Amino acid sequence: MRSLTKFAATLLLASPAFGAEQSPASLYGPLFAAVQTQHVFADGKTFADAVAKRDPAAILADYAREKPEGPALKAFVLANFVVRGENDRGDIRAHVRGLWPQLTRPPLAAQPGSSALPLPRPYVVPGGRFQEIYYWDSYFTMLGLKADGQQQLIEDMIDDFTALIERYGHIPNGTRTYYLSRSQPPYYALMLDLSTNRDPAVAARRLKALRTEYDFWMRGRDCVAGTGACQRVVRMPDGSLLNRYYDDKDTPRDESYAEDVAVAARAPDRPAAEVYRDLRAGAESGWDFSSRWLRDPQSLATIHTTDIVPVDLNSLIWAMERRIATRCEAARDAVCTRDFTALATRRKGAIDRYLWQASQARYADWDLSSRVPTPVVSAATLQPLFVGLASPAQADAVARTTQAKLLATGGLRTTTLRTGQQWDEPNGWAPLQWIAIEGLASTGHEPLARQIAQRWVDTVTTAYADTGKMLEKYNVDERTPGGGGEYPVQDGFGWTNGVTSAILARWPIESSGSTGAK
Repeated sequence: MRSLTKFAATLLLASPAFGAEQSPASLYGPLFAAVQTQHVFADGKTFADAVAKRDPAAILADYAREKPEGPALKAFVLANFVVRGENDRGDIRAHVRGLWPQLTRPPLAAQPGSSALPLPRPYVVPGGRFQEIYYWDSYFTMLGLKADGQQQLIEDMIDDFTALIERYGHIPNGTRTYYLSRSQPPYYALMLDLSTNRDPAVAARRLKALRTEYDFWMRGRDCVAGTGACQRVVRMPDGSLLNRYYDDKDTPRDESYAEDVAVAARAPDRPAAEVYRDLRAGAESGWDFSSRWLRDPQSLATIHTTDIVPVDLNSLIWAMERRIATRCEAARDAVCTRDFTALATRRKGAIDRYLWQASQARYADWDLSSRVPTPVVSAATLQPLFVGLASPAQADAVARTTQAKLLATGGLRTTTLRTGQQWDEPNGWAPLQWIAIEGLASTGHEPLARQIAQRWVDTVTTAYADTGKMLEKYNVDERTPGGGGEYPVQDGFGWTNGVTSAILARWPIESSGSTGAK
């Protein structure tokens, strides 16, 4: 037996392959040590089992030259190795198509003791902690549903929103009882553009709902004269009417009760109810929270959303007025057509007078308390281009500002200020990318639109390769998951799925892995 064992050992030692067989630690030396000691992967066996995509000597030479650390080290590994469970994610479009069934919910009946609002038709939720339908999220989700041939689901969601308007007089922030006191950026009119339903009875029902929603936003017009601002309506210095975000309640938000109480405690010189109203109004804006609403960009306690006349909100209400006029014309309602055409004309005049800042080549928000435009440069400046309100000269100027101040390595910045709030730099959000892309492309600036689209797709696909997830927001300076805000970054994610799918359906963009600096 002993001689047989010795013979086998001799055969192994004589094999020419034996000397060439090195363990990963021996083969990759310092690279292997860095990956394992920095815990790039939770399981040490993960990198030990990785397969090189090219010659190991070339990989080591690049590693020695680049010396990547932290996230850059993981990116280096994923670029050079096939790592099981990490970079074998598959096609992102196929992934999104697979997510739609996971994010779709059946009709919901009223349930005693639940905060959930009933809905008559199926609907798509954003994902993560957001397990109910949300208003403005849904428009951008629908873009992806359209790209993926899910027209019936789009019609179902429009029916759900129509039913909400009929039941409550407006579309709430989300379908929870604690959201009923506020809405969100009004995209219902634009959702109707995505419908293929030509039934006259359906069109009449939806037009009635659209006019009801308009009345919700304009409800304060009868009481604005004495105060300058009433509910969601404001009177500008020349007497013209524009809109602001608001909330019918002035108490802490149910879903962020402790956080709101803490913010109000940091503002002892202000009535707590005033702080709560402004926090709630910030939530209605969808930009919760942003330096757009803060007197001191570094302090949430200085929030004063109800003093701000936002350019994006007023652009959307202008688009609503235009679509009501068009739909009334189709219904042969001449009085309605005349009235809403005039309302849209007056609103555009007020936007051009107060929100357009020619010397700064941007649209700004207006501060009612100081009676001047705010200094915050934000992606909201592109909303007038998106809805078709901007003139060619205005669009050209906004494009220059976008290129100079808002374009980042990984897409479009939300603002140019770092505050720790999630709707500020360095975060980028899917809806703002689409608004910019569509707005720029439709006004003769397709090269810049495609540049934003390419950088955004690179960011999303890089994070997808790294995490296997579609995320709510991204750091577009570093092309990593986003941060800030009141809760961890969420995956799912409805509007990221929708916008990314819509971009890829429009243009044959391939992820380049790196876009470089702007």
